[in-house]
This record gives sequence, structure tokens and C-alpha cells, in this order.
Amino acid sequence: MNILLWHVHGSWTTAFVQGPHTYLVPVLPDRGPDGRGRARTFTWPDSVVELPPDRLPTAGVDLVVLQRPEELPLATRWLGGRRPGRDVPAVYLEHNAPDGEVPGTRHPMADRDDIPLVHVTHFNRLFWDNGRAPTTVVEHGVVDPGHRWTGELPRAAVVVNEPVRRARHTGTDLLPALAAAAPLDVFGMRTEGLAAHLGLPADRCRTADLPQAELHTAMARRRLYLHPVRWTSLGLSLIEAMHLGMPVVALATTEATEAVPPGTGVLSTRPEVLAEAARHYLREPRAAAEDGARARRAALDRYGLKRFLADWERLIEEVTR
Repeated sequence: MNILLWHVHGSWTTAFVQGPHTYLVPVLPDRGPDGRGRARTFTWPDSVVELPPDRLPTAGVDLVVLQRPEELPLATRWLGGRRPGRDVPAVYLEHNAPDGEVPGTRHPMADRDDIPLVHVTHFNRLFWDNGRAPTTVVEHGVVDPGHRWTGELPRAAVVVNEPVRRARHTGTDLLPALAAAAPLDVFGMRTEGLAAHLGLPADRCRTADLPQAELHTAMARRRLYLHPVRWTSLGLSLIEAMHLGMPVVALATTEATEAVPPGTGVLSTRPEVLAEAARHYLREPRAAAEDGARARRAALDRYGLKRFLADWERLIEEVTR
């Protein structure tokens, strides 16, 4: 099939485009949000094809994967008037947990029954008001980076984009106390200046923004993976860390309680418990290796690429039939 989707979430798309289809990704001269084209920091197969909007009406699109509300009118216009959900099959993929007044947060697709709403976690489906939209969950999957953990560096890896702007959502305010327990290496976009923002010495909070291939190698050299996120969807970096064979120290919030089973790390809503867990792994590299190996087995079982693609194939077949 020819599947139209926008380049919105690079890590998720990297797994999705491993399927058997042709993936049409809009591209604009400025490569802005509506036309980023192919990823430059992720490895995508040749089945991902960049197309400018004027070529989409004749591209033979069989399915539209929507990920933002503004893509509905955009797709209709760029497909020559064909309306997603009515003239061409479509699904709406929701990556995020709701924001704002969460108990009453109504999803933008809640009033439609012609476009299935697909959540990436059961937590997200539970907390969104989905209205009358047909709703399902296809849990995350990742391309297996391999068991790379060495833990040679007695530091904790943290992966988060824009930690200063996102602040309490991503637990940025918890980092000073956690950095006292284990020096941090924070990877992600717009992490520069984080140590100064938090009033931390540079050696207790280092930052870098790396391409995915380099990121996995860098993460795996750290003793543990730290996930201080309060409120967001389940980060793919957490699942990738488990695939790498890293033990996990995480706040017991959102979907983390489902993703991190006993024996693969430490979950708690108490930051002081997470700090002690980080100290434990720094003192006991063998315990880190054992828990990390169990984390990898758990991640392969629940978030393996084969399961992910099979779930999507079943949904695609149902929607296009």
C-alpha cells in the first residue's frame, strides 16, 4: 500500500516504516513541520519516499496516518479534495498524554466515528476523553539496537527533549537531587545550558544532542537509565534503554508502571527512593548488569518490532477493508 504520513515523531516512525508498504512523506522547501521529509538523524529504508504536495493527488494514497489535528484539512487539500475517513481510509495516531484539565480533556477526534483513534499506550487511552471515536491501542515497538550495555561509566543516562521548557512535565526540577546521587548525562534536543539553569556543577550534569546511532552507544556506556518524567506519554528512549540492557530507575507514573516489570529496575513515586537506587547501581555493577539483562528480555517480549508491525498490519487491513 501507499501510506501517507507526516514526519512528526522520528523514533516512532523509524519502527513504523519497517513494514512492507511504501511510506509517502510530504516535503516542503523549508522542511518545516508540515513538510520535513525524510529524517536526517534516523536510518529509514528506501521505502520512505519524499513527495511535494503537488504530487500527492496522483500518488495513489491507500491510507492516511494522521498525527496532528491540522493534518485533516491539509490532507484534504493536498489529496485534491479526497477527505480522510470518507474518501480515503485514515487513522489518527495519538502520541501524547492529554494536557491541561486532564480529567475533562476531550480529544480532537472525539466527535468523529469515521477515523479510528489509535493510542500508543493504554494509559493515554484511559486519560483522554475519546468521545465516540472508535479507539484502540497499538503499543510501541522499536528496532532492536542490540544488547550494548557495558556500564563502564558510573553515571546515569537521561534522555529528554527541551527539559528547561517542559520543566515539571519531564521532572527537570528533580534532577538536582538525583544528580547528587549519580552524575547525569542528559541527552536530547535543546539540553544546552541545563546545568547552569539548575545551578549544578558542569561535571554533575553534562548534556549532548546525538543522532540515534551514536545515542544508543553513548547510553549503553552509562551504568543506568534514569527516567524522572512526571507527565508525558511513554518515552521511546525508556524502551530503547531496556533493549540496550540498561537497568531502569523511573518515577512510577503514566505508563512506566506497565513498561518496567519487577526485577528490571526500580520504580517509585518517591525521588529519594530513586536516588538510593541510582547509588545502588553505581556501587553494584553486577546488579546493574543482571537487572539490565532482565529489562532487555522484558522489552523484547512486549515492545519488539515483530509484534508492533503485526499489530499495525491487522489494523491497516481492518481499516482499508
